[in-house]
Amino acid sequence: QVQLVESGGGLVQAGGSLRLSCTASGRTFSNYAMGWFRQAPGKEREFVGGITWSGDNTYYEDSVKGRFTISRGNAKNTVYLQMNSLKPEDTAVYYCAAQVTGPTYNYWGQGTQVTVSS
Repeated sequence: QVQLVESGGGLVQAGGSLRLSCTASGRTFSNYAMGWFRQAPGKEREFVGGITWSGDNTYYEDSVKGRFTISRGNAKNTVYLQMNSLKPEDTAVYYCAAQVTGPTYNYWGQGTQVTVSS
């Protein structure tokens, strides 16, 4: 079992920045890849980006490339989502997820709200 807890959400003006954190417990954190997802009101959950177990590779959904950065601190069992140049359309509940076994994301956090005002 893996438990994931997100933090760092809040209200920010357009153009501002936030950093989300996701702390994991329950299994060796450095053994699995992590991802960030988001779900806006009335929309389906969408992939934001991911990072490999080593942190050597990251990948992003097109709309956040150049603005969002994912990193991880394996010693702290934490993955981060640095969000810069935020736009109102980034408003959503953000979730972290762990890819522990197989190609799918098996474990999810409870989500943290990000609201970007115009």
